Parts: sequence; structure tokens; C-alpha cells
Amino acid sequence: MIKVGDKLRQKRLEKDLSLKEISDATKIREEFLEAIEEGQYERLPSPAYAHGFVRNYAKYLGLAEEETLAIFRREFDVDKAYDVLPKGLLGKREFSVKTFRPNRSFILAALAILILFIFIVYQYRFAFLNPPLEVFEPKEETVIKSLEVKVSGRTNPDSTVFIGNEAVSLEKDGSFEKTMTFFPGRTTLTIKAINRFGKETLREIPVTIKPGS
Repeated sequence: MIKVGDKLRQKRLEKDLSLKEISDATKIREEFLEAIEEGQYERLPSPAYAHGFVRNYAKYLGLAEEETLAIFRREFDVDKAYDVLPKGLLGKREFSVKTFRPNRSFILAALAILILFIFIVYQYRFAFLNPPLEVFEPKEETVIKSLEVKVSGRTNPDSTVFIGNEAVSLEKDGSFEKTMTFFPGRTTLTIKAINRFGKETLREIPVTIKPGS
């Protein structure tokens, strides 16, 4: 059975053309034309290129393209032409990929690392943020008809709260409440929350003390 490479070479020689002349005309590299004539399709870039090169080569020589391609397809074995790895080595590689399964210890270790990472991020997020501080009472610009003023609010449970220069104890939920004594007149309550990383939030509440009014 005639091979496509022999058919192309025979037609080229009949036309007294060199591989270089055909390469210049078709823009197919000389080495690829030679590979087609020798039937060494593994030297071509890919099956798609091989198909295109044969079609263009046949067209340039004036051969029936479909007939030439039919011969090419009968003799062209993609698996054989482009089998770079030995079958034994390929089989081992596929086996190792398919049979790889992470064992339970690996999964547990990865899970533990993930939990630890989340915990560290959660704990140290406060290193970059000021603690929240809500003041429930008194409200700004309140007129208080007593020398005693109840101050209440909420912050993070691990923060320290100061009213003026006096530390205030916190409940488990971070809430606080303390009654302070002030002189009559206008004053500003200074309430400050400091977390364990030294970040602080300050609230200043102006009020007026008017006992008996």
C-alpha cells in the first residue's frame, strides 16, 4: 500500500521541486516536510499540525487533498506517534496519581493547623483594632438633678475601663456600671476602654450637674 509520504515525494520529484522551494512557498519548515515524506509524524508539533501540513503539501503539489488525507489517516496512529513516555512508566505514573489518598492523620493534622490559624487570627485581630465602647448613660448634654451620676456601658470583656482616673470592674459580658459623685456645674465625663494590646477608645460625655433643680 502506498504511503502518503511516498506519494508526496514522488509528485515533488516529478515536478522537480526541492524541499526548500516547497517550504518557501507553503511556509512549512523544511524539516517538517522531510518528516512527512519519511512518515516520521512524531517529529511534527501535534496531530492538528500534521493534518494541516499534509493538506497544504498535497494542495501545493496539485494532489487531491481528501484522497491524500484519507491515506494519511489510515497510516497515522496518534497514540503511537505522540507517545513520549514508555507505556510502563506511564502506567506507573497513572497508578500513583489514582491511588493517592490522604490518610486520616494527614486530614486531622491539616484540620488542626486550620483551626489554630483561625484561633490566632481571631485572638490577635484586636492588636490592630480599638476596643468597642458603648456608653448607655448618661447621654450627652444631660442635666442631672443629683450630685451622684450613674455611668453605665459595655466594651469587650478583656478590656479595662476607666471613668476619669478610676478603674471600673466589668461583668462577664463586658458591661459596666458605676455611680460617681460630682460637684455642681458643667463637667465632662471621660470614659476610656483599653484592650490588652494597648489599643484604646475614648468617649467624652458633657453633662450639667444641677442638684435640687
